[in-house]
Amino acid sequence: MKSIRFHVDGETLSGTIEGEMAVARDRRWPLARVALLAPVLPSKIIGVGRNYADHAAELGNALPKEPLLFLKAPSALLDPGANIVYPRQSTRVDYEGELAVVIGLRCRDVSRANAFDVIAGYTICNDVTARDLQQHDGQWARAKGFDTFAPLGPCVVSDLDPAELRIQTRLNGAVKQDCATNRLIFDVPALIEYISAAFTLEPGDVIATGTPSGIAPMQRGDEVSVTIEGIGTLTNRVV
Repeated sequence: MKSIRFHVDGETLSGTIEGEMAVARDRRWPLARVALLAPVLPSKIIGVGRNYADHAAELGNALPKEPLLFLKAPSALLDPGANIVYPRQSTRVDYEGELAVVIGLRCRDVSRANAFDVIAGYTICNDVTARDLQQHDGQWARAKGFDTFAPLGPCVVSDLDPAELRIQTRLNGAVKQDCATNRLIFDVPALIEYISAAFTLEPGDVIATGTPSGIAPMQRGDEVSVTIEGIGTLTNRVV
């Protein structure tokens, strides 16, 4: 099932995608007629840094011995198709295409064996990052948390195996990232176990599982698209 939130005819609705139609409350609209919104409204967005060995290498960083966690502000959330705003404080803003896990149940201290019981589904996150500020600040709150720095969508898919999904990121149509999730250092169950030992997870919370190699700067006017098989494509422009 592909779950969505969307705006149509003056209403904001939650529903599903069936074929080329958006469906909610026994009503149907062509997808081309609706404006897709971020599919969930998380209380927190938890990022995982350096979770692909090739990405750690391209940044010149050692591999983490445990998941490296950070938080993106909920106010950074951005709808599919909406504009990423290039902040005046930065001179380098990068894309980071990632598989995102959406939590379905309030939970704490979830074991690896029970991790899939608390997952509502999977979506796409672009973990937009002001790389120069990340290096300058010494911590990541500002670099990862600007308004519009968490594009999410286009839908949440409930029946996927997160271990074998291909991620591709395109900048102005050119493929920049191309990797499979089987190369994650810490897989989805390991992340659920580790994160839920620290935080109570709420329904709708998002875990962005990390980006593979191929990150690069975006410029104003660029279009960035992240595609994950079985989910779809998340596209945003930079302004």
